[in-house]
Amino acid sequence: MDELMTRSLVKLSNDTLQALPDGIARPRYDRAGLTPGIVHIGLGNFHRAHQAWYLHRLMQQGQAQDWAILGAGVRAYDAVMRERLLAQDCLTTLIELDPSGTSAEVTGAMLDYVGIAKGNAPLIEAMADPAIRIVSLTVTEGGYYTDPVTAGFDAGHPDMAHDAATPEHPRTAFGAMIAALRRRRAAGHGPFTALSCDNLQGNGRVLRQTLVSLARMSDPALADWIDAEVSFPNSMVDCIVPATGPRELDLAQALGIDDAAPVTHENYRQWVIEDDFCAGRPDWDRVGAVFSDDVHAYEAMKIRILNAGHQVVANAGELLSQATIADCLAHPAICGFFRRVEGEEIAPHVHPVPDMTPSAYVDLIERRFANPAIRDTTRRVAFDGASRHTGFVLPILRDALAAGGRVQGLALTEALWARMCFGTREDGSVIAPNDPRWDALNAAAQAARARPMAWLEQAWVYGDLAQEPRFAPAFAHWLSRLWQDGTEQVLQDYVGGGGVPTA
Repeated sequence: MDELMTRSLVKLSNDTLQALPDGIARPRYDRAGLTPGIVHIGLGNFHRAHQAWYLHRLMQQGQAQDWAILGAGVRAYDAVMRERLLAQDCLTTLIELDPSGTSAEVTGAMLDYVGIAKGNAPLIEAMADPAIRIVSLTVTEGGYYTDPVTAGFDAGHPDMAHDAATPEHPRTAFGAMIAALRRRRAAGHGPFTALSCDNLQGNGRVLRQTLVSLARMSDPALADWIDAEVSFPNSMVDCIVPATGPRELDLAQALGIDDAAPVTHENYRQWVIEDDFCAGRPDWDRVGAVFSDDVHAYEAMKIRILNAGHQVVANAGELLSQATIADCLAHPAICGFFRRVEGEEIAPHVHPVPDMTPSAYVDLIERRFANPAIRDTTRRVAFDGASRHTGFVLPILRDALAAGGRVQGLALTEALWARMCFGTREDGSVIAPNDPRWDALNAAAQAARARPMAWLEQAWVYGDLAQEPRFAPAFAHWLSRLWQDGTEQVLQDYVGGGGVPTA
Protein backbone atom coordinates (compact mmCIF):
# COMPACT_ATOMS: atom_id res chain seq x y z
CA MET A 1 0.00 0.00 0.00
CA ASP A 2 2.86 2.38 0.81
CA GLU A 3 4.32 1.66 -2.62
CA LEU A 4 0.95 2.44 -4.22
CA MET A 5 0.74 5.74 -2.34
CA THR A 6 4.27 6.66 -3.44
CA ARG A 7 3.41 5.95 -7.07
CA SER A 8 0.34 8.15 -6.84
CA LEU A 9 2.26 11.19 -5.64
CA VAL A 10 2.72 14.02 -8.12
CA LYS A 11 6.28 15.27 -8.09
CA LEU A 12 6.04 19.04 -8.13
CA SER A 13 7.26 20.74 -11.32
CA ASN A 14 6.05 22.99 -14.13
CA ASP A 15 5.23 19.91 -16.20
CA THR A 16 3.03 18.36 -13.50
CA LEU A 17 0.92 21.36 -12.45
CA GLN A 18 -2.11 20.13 -14.35
CA ALA A 19 -1.73 16.67 -12.79
CA LEU A 20 -2.06 17.95 -9.23
CA PRO A 21 -4.95 16.46 -7.26
CA ASP A 22 -8.34 18.15 -7.43
CA GLY A 23 -8.79 20.87 -4.85
CA ILE A 24 -5.17 22.03 -4.96
CA ALA A 25 -5.03 25.58 -6.30
CA ARG A 26 -2.22 26.23 -8.76
CA PRO A 27 -0.86 29.08 -10.93
CA ARG A 28 -3.29 30.20 -13.61
CA TYR A 29 -0.66 32.42 -15.22
CA ASP A 30 1.95 31.34 -17.77
CA ARG A 31 5.15 31.07 -15.74
CA ALA A 32 7.18 31.00 -18.96
CA GLY A 33 6.03 34.56 -19.62
CA LEU A 34 7.20 35.94 -16.26
CA THR A 35 10.27 38.14 -15.99
CA PRO A 36 12.13 38.99 -12.77
CA GLY A 37 11.82 42.29 -10.96
CA ILE A 38 12.70 41.31 -7.37
CA VAL A 39 15.70 39.63 -5.77
CA HIS A 40 14.86 38.26 -2.34
CA ILE A 41 17.74 37.45 0.01
CA GLY A 42 17.09 34.95 2.78
CA LEU A 43 14.54 32.80 1.04
CA GLY A 44 13.10 30.72 3.83
CA ASN A 45 9.64 29.52 4.73
CA PHE A 46 8.35 32.89 5.88
CA HIS A 47 9.07 34.66 2.61
CA ARG A 48 7.41 31.92 0.58
CA ALA A 49 4.29 31.97 2.78
CA HIS A 50 4.10 35.73 2.95
CA GLN A 51 5.67 38.14 0.45
CA ALA A 52 5.84 35.59 -2.38
CA TRP A 53 2.22 34.62 -1.69
CA TYR A 54 1.02 38.22 -2.10
CA LEU A 55 2.86 38.45 -5.42
CA HIS A 56 1.45 35.08 -6.53
CA ARG A 57 -2.09 36.26 -5.77
CA LEU A 58 -1.47 39.39 -7.81
CA MET A 59 -0.19 37.29 -10.71
CA GLN A 60 -3.34 35.17 -10.47
CA GLN A 61 -5.22 38.35 -11.40
CA GLY A 62 -3.05 38.81 -14.50
CA GLN A 63 -0.96 41.54 -12.84
CA ALA A 64 2.74 41.96 -12.00
CA GLN A 65 4.02 39.56 -14.65
CA ASP A 66 7.31 41.51 -14.74
CA TRP A 67 7.87 41.35 -10.98
CA ALA A 68 8.82 37.69 -10.52
CA ILE A 69 11.25 36.76 -7.75
CA LEU A 70 14.82 35.53 -7.92
CA GLY A 71 15.69 33.81 -4.67
CA ALA A 72 19.11 34.36 -3.13
CA GLY A 73 21.27 33.45 -0.16
CA VAL A 74 24.75 34.33 1.06
CA ARG A 75 25.64 31.39 3.29
CA ALA A 76 26.82 27.95 2.28
CA TYR A 77 23.80 26.28 3.92
CA ASP A 78 21.47 28.20 1.56
CA ALA A 79 22.69 25.85 -1.19
CA VAL A 80 20.53 23.05 0.23
CA MET A 81 17.32 25.05 -0.19
CA ARG A 82 18.47 26.21 -3.61
CA GLU A 83 18.90 22.63 -4.83
CA ARG A 84 15.52 21.57 -3.48
CA LEU A 85 13.67 24.46 -5.08
CA LEU A 86 15.44 24.32 -8.44
CA ALA A 87 14.60 20.60 -8.65
CA GLN A 88 10.90 21.55 -8.60
CA ASP A 89 11.11 24.69 -10.76
CA CYS A 90 10.97 26.94 -7.69
CA LEU A 91 7.35 26.01 -7.01
CA THR A 92 6.11 25.84 -3.43
CA THR A 93 3.17 24.06 -1.83
CA LEU A 94 1.59 26.26 0.83
CA ILE A 95 -0.51 24.32 3.33
CA GLU A 96 -2.90 26.38 5.45
CA LEU A 97 -3.49 24.89 8.88
CA ASP A 98 -6.66 25.90 10.63
CA PRO A 99 -8.70 24.08 13.29
CA SER A 100 -11.60 24.02 10.83
CA GLY A 101 -9.59 22.20 8.16
CA THR A 102 -6.56 22.06 5.90
CA SER A 103 -6.22 23.54 2.42
CA ALA A 104 -3.33 23.91 0.01
CA GLU A 105 -2.18 25.81 -3.04
CA VAL A 106 0.92 25.75 -5.22
CA THR A 107 2.51 29.14 -5.80
CA GLY A 108 4.82 30.14 -8.64
CA ALA A 109 5.95 33.74 -8.22
CA MET A 110 9.58 32.66 -7.87
CA LEU A 111 11.43 31.95 -11.12
CA ASP A 112 14.97 31.03 -10.14
CA TYR A 113 17.47 30.87 -7.32
CA VAL A 114 20.73 32.77 -7.80
CA GLY A 115 23.91 30.74 -7.54
CA ILE A 116 25.70 30.76 -4.20
CA ALA A 117 29.44 31.42 -4.33
CA LYS A 118 32.20 32.77 -2.13
CA GLY A 119 32.38 36.50 -2.76
CA ASN A 120 28.75 36.51 -3.95
CA ALA A 121 29.54 37.33 -7.60
CA PRO A 122 26.31 35.75 -8.98
CA LEU A 123 24.19 37.68 -6.47
CA ILE A 124 25.93 40.97 -7.24
CA GLU A 125 25.43 40.40 -10.96
CA ALA A 126 21.73 39.66 -10.48
CA MET A 127 21.12 42.79 -8.40
CA ALA A 128 23.13 44.96 -10.80
CA ASP A 129 20.67 44.13 -13.60
CA PRO A 130 18.45 47.22 -14.08
CA ALA A 131 15.44 44.92 -14.50
CA ILE A 132 15.68 44.28 -10.74
CA ARG A 133 13.82 47.13 -9.08
CA ILE A 134 13.39 45.74 -5.56
CA VAL A 135 15.84 43.84 -3.38
CA SER A 136 14.02 42.48 -0.35
CA LEU A 137 15.37 40.64 2.67
CA THR A 138 14.38 38.28 5.46
CA VAL A 139 17.68 37.73 7.27
CA THR A 140 16.27 37.66 10.85
CA GLU A 141 16.03 40.57 13.23
CA GLY A 142 19.55 39.86 14.54
CA GLY A 143 21.16 39.96 11.10
CA TYR A 144 21.58 43.71 10.55
CA TYR A 145 24.88 44.26 12.39
CA THR A 146 23.47 46.59 15.00
CA ASP A 147 24.66 46.98 18.57
CA PRO A 148 22.00 45.34 20.78
CA VAL A 149 22.11 48.12 23.38
CA THR A 150 22.63 51.31 21.35
CA ALA A 151 20.97 50.04 18.12
CA GLY A 152 23.80 51.75 16.25
CA PHE A 153 25.84 50.21 13.43
CA ASP A 154 28.40 47.64 14.59
CA ALA A 155 31.37 48.69 12.47
CA GLY A 156 33.69 46.47 14.45
CA HIS A 157 32.00 43.21 13.49
CA PRO A 158 34.42 40.98 11.53
CA ASP A 159 31.90 40.60 8.69
CA MET A 160 31.65 44.37 8.29
CA ALA A 161 35.42 44.80 8.46
CA HIS A 162 35.82 42.13 5.76
CA ASP A 163 33.26 43.69 3.42
CA ALA A 164 34.76 47.16 3.88
CA ALA A 165 38.24 45.84 3.07
CA THR A 166 37.14 43.74 0.07
CA PRO A 167 34.03 45.51 -1.28
CA GLU A 168 34.04 43.60 -4.60
CA HIS A 169 34.09 40.21 -2.82
CA PRO A 170 31.75 40.65 0.16
CA ARG A 171 30.58 37.89 2.44
CA THR A 172 27.30 39.52 3.55
CA ALA A 173 24.05 40.42 1.82
CA PHE A 174 24.67 44.08 2.62
CA GLY A 175 28.12 44.08 1.07
CA ALA A 176 26.67 42.43 -2.03
CA MET A 177 23.90 45.03 -2.25
CA ILE A 178 26.48 47.83 -2.04
CA ALA A 179 28.62 46.20 -4.75
CA ALA A 180 25.56 45.93 -7.02
CA LEU A 181 24.58 49.54 -6.38
CA ARG A 182 28.14 50.63 -7.18
CA ARG A 183 27.87 48.90 -10.57
CA ARG A 184 24.43 50.37 -11.27
CA ARG A 185 25.67 53.87 -10.46
CA ALA A 186 28.76 53.47 -12.67
CA ALA A 187 26.62 52.20 -15.56
CA GLY A 188 24.16 55.07 -15.24
CA HIS A 189 21.34 52.84 -14.03
CA GLY A 190 19.04 53.93 -11.26
CA PRO A 191 19.01 52.31 -7.82
CA PHE A 192 16.69 49.60 -6.57
CA THR A 193 14.43 49.84 -3.54
CA ALA A 194 15.84 48.02 -0.51
CA LEU A 195 12.91 46.43 1.35
CA SER A 196 13.42 44.78 4.72
CA CYS A 197 10.74 42.25 5.68
CA ASP A 198 12.18 41.38 9.09
CA ASN A 199 10.60 41.90 12.50
CA LEU A 200 12.35 45.12 13.43
CA GLN A 201 10.79 48.40 14.43
CA GLY A 202 11.74 50.81 11.69
CA ASN A 203 13.22 48.00 9.61
CA GLY A 204 13.69 50.33 6.64
CA ARG A 205 15.57 52.78 8.83
CA VAL A 206 17.74 49.96 10.21
CA LEU A 207 18.50 48.67 6.71
CA ARG A 208 19.44 52.19 5.59
CA GLN A 209 21.76 52.52 8.57
CA THR A 210 23.51 49.25 7.79
CA LEU A 211 23.89 49.83 4.07
CA VAL A 212 24.97 53.47 4.25
CA SER A 213 27.31 52.92 7.20
CA LEU A 214 29.01 49.93 5.57
CA ALA A 215 29.37 51.75 2.25
CA ARG A 216 30.91 54.75 4.03
CA MET A 217 33.69 52.53 5.38
CA SER A 218 35.06 52.02 1.85
CA ASP A 219 33.43 54.58 -0.47
CA PRO A 220 31.96 57.74 1.14
CA ALA A 221 30.72 59.13 -2.19
CA LEU A 222 28.80 55.93 -2.90
CA ALA A 223 27.39 56.03 0.63
CA ASP A 224 26.05 59.52 -0.01
CA TRP A 225 24.47 58.37 -3.29
CA ILE A 226 22.83 55.38 -1.61
CA ASP A 227 21.50 57.57 1.20
CA ALA A 228 20.04 60.06 -1.28
CA GLU A 229 18.77 57.78 -4.06
CA VAL A 230 17.85 54.35 -2.64
CA SER A 231 14.42 53.94 -1.04
CA PHE A 232 14.17 52.08 2.27
CA PRO A 233 10.45 51.66 3.04
CA ASN A 234 9.51 50.52 6.50
CA SER A 235 7.25 47.48 6.59
CA MET A 236 5.43 45.26 9.05
CA VAL A 237 4.97 41.57 8.28
CA ASP A 238 2.90 38.99 10.15
CA CYS A 239 2.13 35.32 9.61
CA ILE A 240 3.03 32.36 11.81
CA VAL A 241 5.06 29.96 9.66
CA PRO A 242 6.56 26.87 11.34
CA ALA A 243 9.79 25.27 10.22
CA THR A 244 9.48 22.37 7.78
CA GLY A 245 10.27 18.91 9.07
CA PRO A 246 9.05 15.35 8.57
CA ARG A 247 5.50 16.23 9.65
CA GLU A 248 5.19 18.96 7.02
CA LEU A 249 6.62 16.69 4.32
CA ASP A 250 4.06 14.07 5.32
CA LEU A 251 1.25 16.62 5.10
CA ALA A 252 2.20 17.46 1.52
CA GLN A 253 2.34 13.78 0.62
CA ALA A 254 -1.05 13.18 2.23
CA LEU A 255 -2.36 15.79 -0.21
CA GLY A 256 -0.80 13.82 -3.08
CA ILE A 257 2.17 16.14 -3.69
CA ASP A 258 5.85 15.23 -3.64
CA ASP A 259 7.30 18.58 -2.55
CA ALA A 260 10.80 18.64 -1.03
CA ALA A 261 10.21 22.01 0.64
CA PRO A 262 6.53 22.58 1.47
CA VAL A 263 5.49 25.37 3.83
CA THR A 264 2.74 25.32 6.44
CA HIS A 265 1.16 28.50 7.75
CA GLU A 266 -1.74 29.85 9.75
CA ASN A 267 -4.93 31.34 8.33
CA TYR A 268 -3.77 34.91 8.89
CA ARG A 269 -1.50 37.35 7.07
CA GLN A 270 -0.76 41.03 7.41
CA TRP A 271 1.64 43.24 5.47
CA VAL A 272 1.77 46.99 6.03
CA ILE A 273 4.25 48.90 3.88
CA GLU A 274 5.39 52.49 3.59
CA ASP A 275 4.74 53.56 -0.02
CA ASP A 276 8.30 54.66 -0.81
CA PHE A 277 9.67 52.82 -3.86
CA CYS A 278 12.24 54.56 -6.03
CA ALA A 279 11.87 52.18 -9.00
CA GLY A 280 8.20 51.19 -8.91
CA ARG A 281 6.43 48.35 -7.13
CA PRO A 282 3.73 45.71 -7.58
CA ASP A 283 0.20 46.70 -6.54
CA TRP A 284 0.23 44.45 -3.49
CA ASP A 285 -2.67 46.41 -2.03
CA ARG A 286 -4.95 44.78 -4.63
CA VAL A 287 -4.51 41.48 -2.75
CA GLY A 288 -4.70 42.62 0.85
CA ALA A 289 -1.47 44.43 1.70
CA VAL A 290 -1.82 47.89 3.21
CA PHE A 291 0.20 50.92 2.13
CA SER A 292 0.36 53.35 5.03
CA ASP A 293 2.27 56.43 6.17
CA ASP A 294 2.05 55.14 9.75
CA VAL A 295 3.73 51.75 9.57
CA HIS A 296 5.24 52.41 12.99
CA ALA A 297 1.89 52.11 14.78
CA TYR A 298 1.15 48.76 13.12
CA GLU A 299 4.63 47.37 13.70
CA ALA A 300 4.71 48.56 17.31
CA MET A 301 1.44 46.73 18.01
CA LYS A 302 2.62 43.56 16.32
CA ILE A 303 6.18 43.51 17.66
CA ARG A 304 5.15 44.34 21.21
CA ILE A 305 2.11 42.11 21.53
CA LEU A 306 2.97 39.19 19.22
CA ASN A 307 6.77 39.06 19.12
CA ALA A 308 7.31 40.05 22.74
CA GLY A 309 4.42 37.72 23.62
CA HIS A 310 6.29 34.88 21.96
CA GLN A 311 9.21 35.51 24.33
CA VAL A 312 6.85 35.69 27.31
CA VAL A 313 5.68 32.13 26.69
CA ALA A 314 8.63 30.44 24.92
CA ASN A 315 11.18 30.41 27.75
CA ALA A 316 8.57 29.21 30.23
CA GLY A 317 7.52 26.59 27.70
CA GLU A 318 11.07 25.35 27.27
CA LEU A 319 11.52 25.01 31.02
CA LEU A 320 8.24 23.10 31.34
CA SER A 321 8.93 20.85 28.31
CA GLN A 322 6.10 22.21 26.15
CA ALA A 323 6.94 21.29 22.57
CA THR A 324 4.95 23.96 20.72
CA ILE A 325 3.52 27.42 21.29
CA ALA A 326 0.02 25.90 21.14
CA ASP A 327 1.09 23.53 23.92
CA CYS A 328 2.26 26.55 25.92
CA LEU A 329 -1.14 28.24 25.57
CA ALA A 330 -2.85 25.00 26.63
CA HIS A 331 -0.79 24.99 29.85
CA PRO A 332 -2.85 26.90 32.46
CA ALA A 333 0.08 28.53 34.23
CA ILE A 334 1.81 29.68 31.04
CA CYS A 335 -1.43 30.90 29.48
CA GLY A 336 -2.34 32.80 32.63
CA PHE A 337 1.11 34.36 32.68
CA PHE A 338 0.73 35.40 29.04
CA ARG A 339 -2.67 36.99 29.64
CA ARG A 340 -1.60 38.96 32.70
CA VAL A 341 1.69 40.27 31.26
CA GLU A 342 0.07 41.20 27.96
CA GLY A 343 -2.93 42.89 29.59
CA GLU A 344 -1.18 44.73 32.41
CA GLU A 345 2.35 45.42 31.18
CA ILE A 346 2.46 45.32 27.37
CA ALA A 347 -0.91 46.50 25.97
CA PRO A 348 -0.86 49.74 28.03
CA HIS A 349 2.20 50.80 26.04
CA VAL A 350 0.69 50.12 22.60
CA HIS A 351 -1.36 52.58 20.56
CA PRO A 352 -4.44 51.48 18.59
CA VAL A 353 -4.42 51.26 14.78
CA PRO A 354 -7.40 51.55 12.42
CA ASP A 355 -9.99 48.88 13.29
CA MET A 356 -7.91 47.33 16.07
CA THR A 357 -7.43 48.19 19.76
CA PRO A 358 -4.50 46.76 21.75
CA SER A 359 -6.81 44.62 23.91
CA ALA A 360 -8.57 43.19 20.86
CA TYR A 361 -5.17 42.43 19.32
CA VAL A 362 -4.11 40.59 22.47
CA ASP A 363 -7.22 38.41 22.12
CA LEU A 364 -6.41 37.81 18.43
CA ILE A 365 -2.82 36.81 19.24
CA GLU A 366 -3.95 34.45 21.98
CA ARG A 367 -6.26 32.67 19.52
CA ARG A 368 -3.49 32.45 16.93
CA PHE A 369 -0.92 31.13 19.42
CA ALA A 370 -3.43 28.55 20.68
CA ASN A 371 -4.13 27.09 17.21
CA PRO A 372 -3.27 23.38 17.71
CA ALA A 373 -2.94 22.83 13.96
CA ILE A 374 0.15 25.06 13.89
CA ARG A 375 3.12 23.06 15.16
CA ASP A 376 5.31 26.10 15.80
CA THR A 377 8.02 24.76 18.06
CA THR A 378 8.89 26.44 21.32
CA ARG A 379 12.55 25.99 20.46
CA ARG A 380 12.18 27.93 17.18
CA VAL A 381 10.44 30.81 18.94
CA ALA A 382 13.03 30.85 21.75
CA PHE A 383 15.94 30.90 19.27
CA ASP A 384 18.29 33.92 19.38
CA GLY A 385 16.85 35.36 22.55
CA ALA A 386 19.72 37.85 22.67
CA SER A 387 18.24 39.57 19.62
CA ARG A 388 14.59 38.98 20.44
CA HIS A 389 14.65 40.16 24.06
CA THR A 390 16.67 43.26 23.19
CA GLY A 391 14.48 43.96 20.18
CA PHE A 392 11.02 43.03 21.49
CA VAL A 393 10.87 42.92 25.30
CA LEU A 394 13.35 45.43 26.68
CA PRO A 395 11.95 48.45 24.77
CA ILE A 396 8.58 47.81 26.45
CA LEU A 397 10.31 47.46 29.81
CA ARG A 398 12.04 50.82 29.35
CA ASP A 399 8.77 52.49 28.36
CA ALA A 400 6.99 50.97 31.36
CA LEU A 401 9.72 52.21 33.70
CA ALA A 402 9.58 55.69 32.21
CA ALA A 403 5.79 55.78 32.58
CA GLY A 404 5.78 54.41 36.12
CA GLY A 405 3.93 51.31 34.98
CA ARG A 406 4.05 47.74 36.21
CA VAL A 407 7.19 45.74 35.37
CA GLN A 408 6.95 42.64 37.57
CA GLY A 409 5.81 40.34 34.74
CA LEU A 410 8.46 41.67 32.38
CA ALA A 411 11.06 41.13 35.10
CA LEU A 412 9.82 37.55 35.43
CA THR A 413 10.02 37.16 31.63
CA GLU A 414 13.71 38.10 31.80
CA ALA A 415 14.26 35.77 34.76
CA LEU A 416 12.71 32.91 32.79
CA TRP A 417 15.10 33.62 29.91
CA ALA A 418 18.06 33.58 32.31
CA ARG A 419 16.84 30.31 33.84
CA MET A 420 16.37 28.79 30.36
CA CYS A 421 19.90 29.78 29.32
CA PHE A 422 21.22 27.72 32.24
CA GLY A 423 20.61 24.86 29.87
CA THR A 424 18.33 22.46 31.74
CA ARG A 425 14.57 22.04 32.00
CA GLU A 426 12.61 21.44 35.17
CA ASP A 427 12.55 17.72 34.38
CA GLY A 428 16.36 17.68 34.23
CA SER A 429 16.65 17.29 30.46
CA VAL A 430 19.26 19.35 28.63
CA ILE A 431 18.37 22.39 26.52
CA ALA A 432 20.70 22.34 23.53
CA PRO A 433 22.44 25.63 22.64
CA ASN A 434 19.87 27.87 20.99
CA ASP A 435 21.49 31.25 20.50
CA PRO A 436 24.43 32.55 18.43
CA ARG A 437 25.88 33.82 21.74
CA TRP A 438 24.92 30.78 23.79
CA ASP A 439 28.32 30.36 25.44
CA ALA A 440 28.25 33.87 26.91
CA LEU A 441 24.61 33.59 27.93
CA ASN A 442 25.11 30.17 29.50
CA ALA A 443 28.12 31.38 31.49
CA ALA A 444 26.11 34.34 32.79
CA ALA A 445 23.17 32.08 33.65
CA GLN A 446 25.45 29.70 35.55
CA ALA A 447 26.83 32.60 37.60
CA ALA A 448 23.36 34.07 38.13
CA ARG A 449 22.10 30.97 39.90
CA ALA A 450 24.00 32.09 43.00
CA ARG A 451 24.15 35.81 42.18
CA PRO A 452 21.21 36.95 40.01
CA MET A 453 22.79 40.29 39.15
CA ALA A 454 25.43 38.45 37.10
CA TRP A 455 22.78 38.10 34.40
CA LEU A 456 21.84 41.79 34.32
CA GLU A 457 25.52 42.77 34.27
CA GLN A 458 25.61 41.68 30.62
CA ALA A 459 25.77 45.29 29.47
CA TRP A 460 25.65 44.26 25.80
CA VAL A 461 22.08 43.10 26.51
CA TYR A 462 20.77 45.26 29.35
CA GLY A 463 22.79 48.46 29.17
CA ASP A 464 22.03 50.40 32.39
CA LEU A 465 19.00 48.33 33.42
CA ALA A 466 21.06 46.62 36.13
CA GLN A 467 20.89 49.94 38.02
CA GLU A 468 17.11 50.36 37.66
CA PRO A 469 15.69 50.23 41.22
CA ARG A 470 12.24 49.06 40.09
CA PHE A 471 13.48 46.35 37.73
CA ALA A 472 16.71 44.83 39.06
CA PRO A 473 15.37 43.78 42.49
CA ALA A 474 12.23 42.31 40.88
CA PHE A 475 14.38 40.33 38.44
CA ALA A 476 16.60 39.02 41.26
CA HIS A 477 13.53 38.06 43.28
CA TRP A 478 12.00 36.06 40.45
CA LEU A 479 15.20 34.28 39.39
CA SER A 480 15.86 33.23 42.99
CA ARG A 481 12.31 31.95 43.29
CA LEU A 482 12.56 30.03 39.99
CA TRP A 483 15.51 28.12 41.42
CA GLN A 484 13.89 27.69 44.81
CA ASP A 485 10.28 26.81 43.89
CA GLY A 486 10.31 25.86 40.21
CA THR A 487 8.82 27.45 37.12
CA GLU A 488 5.23 26.24 37.41
CA GLN A 489 4.82 27.31 41.04
CA VAL A 490 6.28 30.75 40.32
CA LEU A 491 3.99 31.27 37.34
CA GLN A 492 0.98 30.21 39.39
CA ASP A 493 1.95 32.62 42.16
CA TYR A 494 2.39 35.48 39.71
CA VAL A 495 -0.95 34.81 38.00
CA GLY A 496 -2.67 34.56 41.39
CA GLY A 497 -1.13 37.78 42.60
CA GLY A 498 1.00 36.18 45.28
CA GLY A 499 4.72 36.40 45.69
CA VAL A 500 5.00 39.61 43.65
CA PRO A 501 7.61 42.03 44.94
CA THR A 502 6.41 45.49 45.87
CA ALA A 503 8.71 47.32 43.42
